[in-house]
Amino acid sequence: MAYDLITMGRIGVDLYPLQTGVPLPQVTSFGKFLGGSATNVAVAAARLGRRTAVITRTGDDPFGTYLHEALKGFGVDDRWVTPVTGLPTPVTFCEVFPPDDFPLYFYRQPKAPDLEIDAHELDLDAIRDARIFWITGTGLSEEPSRTATLAALAHRAKSGTTVFDLDWRPMFWKDTARGGADAARSFYAEALKHTTVAVGNLDEVEVATGVREPHAAARALLDAGVEVAVVKQGPKGVLAVNSKGDQAEVPPLPVNVLNGLGAGDAFGGSLCHGLLEGWDLEKIMRHANAAGAIVASRLECSSAMPTPDEIEDALAAGAVK
Repeated sequence: MAYDLITMGRIGVDLYPLQTGVPLPQVTSFGKFLGGSATNVAVAAARLGRRTAVITRTGDDPFGTYLHEALKGFGVDDRWVTPVTGLPTPVTFCEVFPPDDFPLYFYRQPKAPDLEIDAHELDLDAIRDARIFWITGTGLSEEPSRTATLAALAHRAKSGTTVFDLDWRPMFWKDTARGGADAARSFYAEALKHTTVAVGNLDEVEVATGVREPHAAARALLDAGVEVAVVKQGPKGVLAVNSKGDQAEVPPLPVNVLNGLGAGDAFGGSLCHGLLEGWDLEKIMRHANAAGAIVASRLECSSAMPTPDEIEDALAAGAVK
């Protein structure tokens, strides 16, 4: 049976402070959680009842063992999560200063195992057959992950729905440091040729297209070959436009933010769910906004992903209570 969703990209351990409003040097206790954007999207979709799997790599260490256990606990297939000898499983710390300041500190040295995904080890048939395949900009940042990502996209050849999470993290692009976003844009353009849905915030769509104004950026993404462009506008909400000319611009759902870091991944899992359900753009965006808002009201990311009932309750209430 084909998967509803296969994601490919980052995985790691999130060590988040259990004290809010406290600088990292003064934090005395942390919670340990499964992390990594592509992995969290798979978790979010699984929480909504979807059959999901993730393609990624960990260190051959106890944190890697923990991640396998966590994936299984969330109902995400871990068959394509493999160890890399000699590289540690990544760890990410954050500081929590609600409502809008959540500095992240990535420990992915000397290299993150998830950037060691090799094209020759991919199950290309499973990737082609999945109803949705999800890749990220980080996967394009370094070899061999870059070649593996582009090979997977080319083999899939737009069968089903292929989502490109633009996911611009400049600190991961070591070999394009001098050129910055301009150097990365060519790889984004190549990935967009094989993409049916592109998702990103204003910074990310600017990296992908050179355009920052939301409607112009959405048009540029459609011109690059995608069928649906989703532009996140922060406090202004989210804009979605498709190649048929349909458009939805939806405001954010009111919420008291505790930690905004996992909201985008919850949005992504819900987006996939809505696409699989065949909903119209506005319903997809409202559902995804609600999923993101719920996670923003909670400390963690993966284990905070909402259930269908929680999302429906938030939509009915018009806010996250």
